[in-house]
Amino acid sequence: MTKMHIPVLLVPVIHHLSPERGGVFVDGTFGAGGYTRAILESNPATKVIAFDRDDTVLPTVKKFQAEFGDRFTFIQDCFSEVAKYVTEPVDGFVLDIGVSSMQIDTPERGFSFRFDGPLDMRMSGQGVSAADIVNNWPNDKLADILFRYGEEKASRKIARAIVNARPLNTTLQLAEVIHSVMPHPKDGSDSAMRTFQAIRIVVNDELGELERALDASLKILKSGGRLVVVSFHSLEDRIVKEFLKKNSAKMGHINKYTTSKISIKAPFIVPDKKPITADETELARNPRAHSAKLRWAIRGENETKFS
Repeated sequence: MTKMHIPVLLVPVIHHLSPERGGVFVDGTFGAGGYTRAILESNPATKVIAFDRDDTVLPTVKKFQAEFGDRFTFIQDCFSEVAKYVTEPVDGFVLDIGVSSMQIDTPERGFSFRFDGPLDMRMSGQGVSAADIVNNWPNDKLADILFRYGEEKASRKIARAIVNARPLNTTLQLAEVIHSVMPHPKDGSDSAMRTFQAIRIVVNDELGELERALDASLKILKSGGRLVVVSFHSLEDRIVKEFLKKNSAKMGHINKYTTSKISIKAPFIVPDKKPITADETELARNPRAHSAKLRWAIRGENETKFS
């Protein structure tokens, strides 16, 4: 599994997470363990608490337990539940949002429009599946999620085509219906991509999970702790950006006429206002990093002083 997956933005993730300091770090999206391994190998005193709701990672978990012993703890649950398990402040919290390459490249998981498989898309294997949504949701509701979570301008046309083609049982059947009413974009991408993204987000409540995990970071990070989030599309990145903006010091409160010290209560310090993206070397090695954006912040002491 590890060979199939190349951790996205690994170098900047580890640089900004700074695990060489030692301490306890939370990897909210364990997957194939790429970030977790890099964290554990950075310092023999470092520990990792890893989360994943996907039980297909368990064979990799066993290997890590054998290799790292009590330095590695795994919890099979959603990363949004982190505060329920992590009761002592930690030194870092990292999230790689969205679907993993292992999930996409496994046809029977039903995540990809490139492979034929059942319409599933459930990361945990539980709850409402993609087939439930595609075959049972009314036209208007289906169009709404395609527009909202896939940012699909042709949402109503695609929704009508899906409803008229029911029942749909496989990923390629769904992709063919989309292709029948939507030509591929000139940029070479697949016209089914946005629809698959939207359905997957709804099936796994991905944006809700992200919002709850960011809120939990306020509870679990100690002063000086690092929050590092890698996102892959604008909806995710917007949530991270707005969260950090809301919970960091507002530099606009200070002007050239200020002579006295100003104290601003803010949970986070955000050193880089713009997201970090992959360089040409990484893009050549790992095309999946093309849309990845990294944002990071440092947990403050709830008060940042300027003079």
